[in-house]
Amino acid sequence: MFTTTGAFSGFSVDDIPAARRFYGETLGLTVTDNEMGFIELHLPSGGTVLAYPKPNHEPASYTMLNFPVENIDTAVDDLRSRGVDTNIYAGGGMPVDEKGIMRGNGPDIAWFRDPAGNVIAVIQV
Repeated sequence: MFTTTGAFSGFSVDDIPAARRFYGETLGLTVTDNEMGFIELHLPSGGTVLAYPKPNHEPASYTMLNFPVENIDTAVDDLRSRGVDTNIYAGGGMPVDEKGIMRGNGPDIAWFRDPAGNVIAVIQV
């Protein structure tokens, strides 16, 4: 019988060790290895996201993971202090400020990329 219990999301990367360092050390998530050689990202909300290696990986051009934050400026400043580029859409037609934050078009949001080029965001709630 089909059940939705235990459902999880996943995405590909081209370098598991780089992804482990970025998600674990840079972003501060708990990251574990699984028996298939993939990594599992354990979200503070209780969810788990799988990152798996793919030799012909193509980065997600859409936002594939969102982190809600209370204060976008504080979150962006913290990410930038960790070496994360939050200004990936500057000059690309997106109305972002010098920090890479789009303001006033819905919730304030800033995007950045993981080492595999996948797009991630912090979004003010």
